[in-house]
Amino acid sequence: MYELHQVSESCYYIQSPAKIGLVRIDETDVCLIDSGSDKETGRKVRQILDANNWHLTAIYNTHSNADHIGGNRYLQTQTGCDIFAPGVERDFTVHPILEPSFLYGGFPPQDLRHKFLMAQESEAEELTPDALPKGLRILPLPGHFFDMTGFQSEDGAAYLADCLSSRETLEKYQITFVYDVAAYLDTLERVKTLEARVFIPAHAEATDDIAPLAQLNIDKVHEIAERILDSCSVPTQFETALQRLFQHYGLTMNFSQYALVGSTVRSYLAWLKDAGRVVVSFENGRMLWETAR
Repeated sequence: MYELHQVSESCYYIQSPAKIGLVRIDETDVCLIDSGSDKETGRKVRQILDANNWHLTAIYNTHSNADHIGGNRYLQTQTGCDIFAPGVERDFTVHPILEPSFLYGGFPPQDLRHKFLMAQESEAEELTPDALPKGLRILPLPGHFFDMTGFQSEDGAAYLADCLSSRETLEKYQITFVYDVAAYLDTLERVKTLEARVFIPAHAEATDDIAPLAQLNIDKVHEIAERILDSCSVPTQFETALQRLFQHYGLTMNFSQYALVGSTVRSYLAWLKDAGRVVVSFENGRMLWETAR
């Protein structure tokens, strides 16, 4: 863990639970793509920088989930580097209480205010193309989170953030977090045809052929959608539909899983409703979901 892997002349990644990209700008200056989950990860990254006599100029966050921005504050404090994040992700990075609040749908209980869902605050500017070093471009990847982006280098590396999950993750957790299902599917279809020498997903192995894994993730989305439709064959409350999914996939309910999977299932229901595949009714103070006839 935390080994440095070179994938092109200027591009690397640091092996960690959420891969951290590293791009060499010149002989001494480098930038990072994400910073890992916490201060300890930041410390390990700093050791790699020091061992190679590299100076960190900037961190480019793909999105604001805590496991991608958790090392920001430590590295910024230690190196004085700039931090950039795309769109609304910048607001979540500066005000990380927004992540558990969004997931829970209100002020989050202490059970959700931990480092896995709420990073330390860090100062960040909005990501624009002008903020990037020469040879690196923004790769929009919306769907998993609000304004998530990846990055692509001129020498063939594509950093894909959380736009897809490994086969092992899908088999273990079944329902991975998705904010906007329609955008997520569009992103996966684009990634399927993206040309690059090496693809670096944050939570799957680096590969020179990303299309099969992208298709696997697409298939899983449609499988979950069908399972939700089956759960709503008769008018069903959200909590009941969620319970049926947990039981079907053998998932264990706790605060974090309730927030993450629950938010994702609400996103699926919104997508299905907008597509006319489910309808909503209100009865005796209850909101009921039902598969469209």
